[in-house]
Amino acid sequence: MEITNVSEYDAIAKQKLPKMVYDYYASGAEDQWTLQENRNAFSRILFRPRILIDVSKIDMTTTVLGFKISMPIMIAPTAMQKMAHPEGEYATARAASAAGTIMTLSSWATSSVEEVASTGPGIRFFQLYVYKDRNVVAQLVRRAERAGFKAIALTVDTPRLGRREADIKNRFTLPPFLTLKNFEGLDLGKMEKADDSGLASYVAGQIDRSLSWKDVKWLQTITKLPILVKGVLTAEDTRIAIQAGAAGIIVSNHGARQLDYVPATIMALEEVVKAAQGRVPVFLDGGVRRGTDVFKALALGASGIFIGRPVVFSLAAEGEAGVRKVLSMLREEFELTMALSGCRSLKEITREHIVTEWESPHPRPAPRL
Repeated sequence: MEITNVSEYDAIAKQKLPKMVYDYYASGAEDQWTLQENRNAFSRILFRPRILIDVSKIDMTTTVLGFKISMPIMIAPTAMQKMAHPEGEYATARAASAAGTIMTLSSWATSSVEEVASTGPGIRFFQLYVYKDRNVVAQLVRRAERAGFKAIALTVDTPRLGRREADIKNRFTLPPFLTLKNFEGLDLGKMEKADDSGLASYVAGQIDRSLSWKDVKWLQTITKLPILVKGVLTAEDTRIAIQAGAAGIIVSNHGARQLDYVPATIMALEEVVKAAQGRVPVFLDGGVRRGTDVFKALALGASGIFIGRPVVFSLAAEGEAGVRKVLSMLREEFELTMALSGCRSLKEITREHIVTEWESPHPRPAPRL
């Protein structure tokens, strides 16, 4: 059966993967209210398309931190991709490179920064968790730099792991034939079996709960790479992040896997964009499954979006070809949305092109005839 949209990969992945693995990728925290809301909130934003505009040429290219990419659709960090497919992060890296976009590699990847770099050219960011042992962090950042990674995406919403009940029920742990490759030589690559979630125990043991804004400053003393702060949902933290030297902000609720009942990222986006006042770019992840979703995020002020679960689900289904297909389907849908909305370039996508349900249905007075 031909796959015609991104969401169809979810069911295929569910069939193919062991329950423990699928549940790890698919689930959210506690009641999973935010997990549903990340998707549902997009449906409360409607279009105000402009017609009779020459849309014979459409330009989706953009620059992120000075790097030119083919479209504002990038790959978010997702952990342990070899659980989905034997080629794991290698396949994802090649698919991103072929699509002319950015891949973010997770700290908890099952392939190392060096291995991913060896797949060939491509613009890659490195997602960082801050371990209690700062030497481990400094070493990892240096390795990412040496491997040609272009930015650090610092995850700031995980002083402790969210309560993911499927992982507790399944006693989730990394399969024995895999390791967290970036930590292999440091004896931090294995995850012990635990009475609840093996990952939750690992995080409790290794990840620094005392992480604070001063560490964002410290990070800038050990690397020249730009730092994106990933996990911001409020105007207050946006302002502090910019003061602390962040090069950009990723509006993220960690795929609804941390604190349940935070808003959908698309709902939090505008508050963050307004607080940033154009000083740094603002990106979004969480719930993007359609080209229309990408357009809505850009109309609300995002400079680009990142996709997570669609990557691991398509990877499980079809390996590298699946990830390529997800990127090409989103690209084609986004291009079509632009054309049908009357936008020929990203800068033509404005707040006027959408109406949100929380505004009045007629946002502007009708002009007098």
